[in-house]
Amino acid sequence: MAFAEINIQEIIQEKKNNSEEFYNTWKKSEDEYRLIAEMIELRKQKGISQTQLARTIGNRQQVISRIEKKENSPSLKMFCCILDSLGYELKIVKKN
Repeated sequence: MAFAEINIQEIIQEKKNNSEEFYNTWKKSEDEYRLIAEMIELRKQKGISQTQLARTIGNRQQVISRIEKKENSPSLKMFCCILDSLGYELKIVKKN
């Protein structure tokens, strides 16, 4: 049996168009996913492994892995601690 090709972006867009609940949930998670993706990119740019990052913040590699796979949402405190160990900080700016 051959694998069926799917376009996940089309499926997500269709669900967002057809379900207000899905749309609202999606919008709420977009910023979190973007921030986590940026954190991953910073870690990789610095050449730091998940294990090294975890040790720096006093945690286990599995914690970082679960955050990066979006299986667990980090607390604000944890996220700021990770950013700090990468040499960054979280700032709040007014929307345009």
